[in-house]
Amino acid sequence: MDTNQDIYNFRTLRVYLFYRLILAVLLYIMYVSQPTSSALGNSDPELFRWVSVGYMMITSLSMVLLFDRSSFQSNYKVSVLLITDIVVLLILIHASGGITNGLGYLLVITAAIASMFLPGQLALAFAAVTSLLIIGETLYSTKSNNIVGAMFSAGTLGFLVFITSISFQYLTDKIRTSTKEAAEKTEYASQLVQLAQHIVARMRTGIAVLDEHNKIELINDSARQLLDLPRGQSYLGTDISNIGNLEQLVNNWRSNPITGMSEVDTINSRREIRINFASLDTTNRHKTILYLEDYRFLIQQAQQLKLASLGRLTASIAHEVRNPLGAISHAAQLLSESQYLDPSDVRFTEIILQHSVRMNQIIENTMALSKRKEPKAELIDLCDWIPIFIKEYSDTKNCEITYHSDSQQPRVKMDPSHLRQILTNLFDNGLRYSMEATNVASITVTSGLSINDDTTFIDVVDNGVGVSKDHIQSIFEPFFTTAEHGTGLGLYLSRELCEINQASLSYLKTDDNKSCFKINFPHHQRMI
Repeated sequence: MDTNQDIYNFRTLRVYLFYRLILAVLLYIMYVSQPTSSALGNSDPELFRWVSVGYMMITSLSMVLLFDRSSFQSNYKVSVLLITDIVVLLILIHASGGITNGLGYLLVITAAIASMFLPGQLALAFAAVTSLLIIGETLYSTKSNNIVGAMFSAGTLGFLVFITSISFQYLTDKIRTSTKEAAEKTEYASQLVQLAQHIVARMRTGIAVLDEHNKIELINDSARQLLDLPRGQSYLGTDISNIGNLEQLVNNWRSNPITGMSEVDTINSRREIRINFASLDTTNRHKTILYLEDYRFLIQQAQQLKLASLGRLTASIAHEVRNPLGAISHAAQLLSESQYLDPSDVRFTEIILQHSVRMNQIIENTMALSKRKEPKAELIDLCDWIPIFIKEYSDTKNCEITYHSDSQQPRVKMDPSHLRQILTNLFDNGLRYSMEATNVASITVTSGLSINDDTTFIDVVDNGVGVSKDHIQSIFEPFFTTAEHGTGLGLYLSRELCEINQASLSYLKTDDNKSCFKINFPHHQRMI
């Protein structure tokens, strides 16, 4: 794997290759276009011309061989380039009359490049060899009457080569250290981003981030499931105007941005969702964060408190009401057996007994609800479990129950005793109303998986006349009933048991206008 330092070195090498090629071309052009009295090649024109032509060929070949990144693997090839440049420049300096012609300052650039590529001591050794070669060429080329001035220029150039080498070596080390630290921080930040994305994607709370135009910038799987959005699609950049009434809720909050404000709504799914809003202001941008929670889970926690309070209440009811009620019922039964009662009095005792039984049933149902403990959830395969339950239920009743499944493995994680009691209440309710409407006690039971989030559902459909619009909002309230002898606790108890297990119970009409009670379960891998 390539490191950041390799990338940096390769980019620097590519710049240096362009510099060498341009320098070779410029030296040759300046030589051929100069007056005869120019300093370039004035000592040995033929040598200057052939060396400059050869240098152009070498730099061109270097561009071909080293321009590809795969060919750059070590500093060995760079050292060859640097040595070649020093030798060529010294020959051109010699052909132009020595160090005083100004070409020697090009060696400073070569020394700087060497400090960028070669390790510390090797770079200093390279600068020392360059300085010695400069002094040697000066001693060889300079005449004796000008040796002092030439040697001063050579010493100055050698000193400049050393200063440049040391300075660039220091700067290069700083750049390398800064680049390494920046790369480490970038990698660490990338890991934090990946960790945050993983946490956001897997967390139970749904999170969605909207820009100022109400377009989605981020959404996790939980939010997609809570908003009932199909899987397999990317919703980044999607306008929320097509997601139920979500846009209206967001705009209402933006018009009155109260910190921590929350809404409970169904959006475009049948499950209730609690939405908390928050503002995220960045540079010239205003974003909105939505925290979505499954209201069933919150209700489950409140349900535990409710059951605890209800338990204390029913204990008082059992003590204060049940014993007197038993005495009244027993007295009415003894009175009905008397031979001296008028027929009208017998009817009165029947009314007392009938309502005593009803009151006792209400107390029994209330106590059954209050005694519910923490659900003991088990993984249930409905394709196996429901047929067995229907057979057990049908053995005691004259009814027709049809069952089919839309999925091969509709599984739920729930307390089996709770599910048994819920379905018993729904079956009793559906069979009674089907019998009243059609004289046939029949219901249809369907199980399957939601197309959006792989959660399981059960539909119980009856053939009754259905619930009137005026009563739909009240059917799950305690003690509400339209039946003459009903207690009004069956549907209430069923819904409470669903919420204890993080499921939900709702009523809706089917396409053919039949009544349907739907149980929506959480995903079977979710903890209960």
